[in-house]
Amino acid sequence: MADLLGDHEDAGIAVVGAPLNEKSLTPGRCDLAPAVVRQALKRLSTYDLEAGIDLCDVRVHDAGDVVCKVMTPEAAFAPIRDAVAALTGRHDLTLLLGGNNAVTRPAAHGLGLKLEKIGLITLDAHFDLRDTDCGMTNGNPVRALLEDGLPGANICQIGLAPFANTARMHGVARAAGIGIFTAADVKRSGIRAVLDAALARLAGCEALMVDFDIDVIDRAQLPGAPGARPGGLAADMFFQAARRLGGNAKVRLVDLTEFDPAGDVADISALTAARWLAEVVTGFVGSRTVAAEA
Repeated sequence: MADLLGDHEDAGIAVVGAPLNEKSLTPGRCDLAPAVVRQALKRLSTYDLEAGIDLCDVRVHDAGDVVCKVMTPEAAFAPIRDAVAALTGRHDLTLLLGGNNAVTRPAAHGLGLKLEKIGLITLDAHFDLRDTDCGMTNGNPVRALLEDGLPGANICQIGLAPFANTARMHGVARAAGIGIFTAADVKRSGIRAVLDAALARLAGCEALMVDFDIDVIDRAQLPGAPGARPGGLAADMFFQAARRLGGNAKVRLVDLTEFDPAGDVADISALTAARWLAEVVTGFVGSRTVAAEA
């Protein structure tokens, strides 16, 4: 997919990096992720033989990276928000390559809508509902968005893991009315059924953002994420979700967060992240093709 990303201003899809790494609760180098994802993407074929979809003629506008590498999440808020706003205003779907999970809050604001009109889906092992009294971190973007005015009823969190969250955060999520789907729920019902339930809950939202925190994947399949734990979701569930949500017309923005290339082994995580991008693009292209033929 060496030709997929480039200076394609008229493309339906755009990608931008946000190499934010400050205030991560676990040490790592998530700031390296955007460059590594772009490089790993070149190793993938353009053809999905299962779906019969070829991306050889698809182009995605690469807007480069936001300058935020050594910034705190507070300082990076405006640059990330403004970069996302510029892209969502010109493209049907924007992909934000983090960086740690602190990029999710400014990205949501970049949709340019009142928060009560936005729905947020997270695929994440964690609630990200830590207190904000000590500032923004990668552990509290969902809590910060709640405090900013995003209704809890507009949030669905998928893949939450045991022994990775606190009872207090669970209580905050329930009190806020957040849709809670554990890793066990996904394994029992299947990712498609869980996504159906989440999308039904958010049907009244004008636009959707999806936070793909890569640590939702089982650590044995995804070593390059500090927060990944044994017993997480299978990588193929992550790919299915990427394709399904990339093809949903209401999804205007997705991010990939918490990929730390410094902890990767044999490029497993890098290739997983690259395939995530390919799956999102394939979902987008496939849904438009079906609509055009209808």
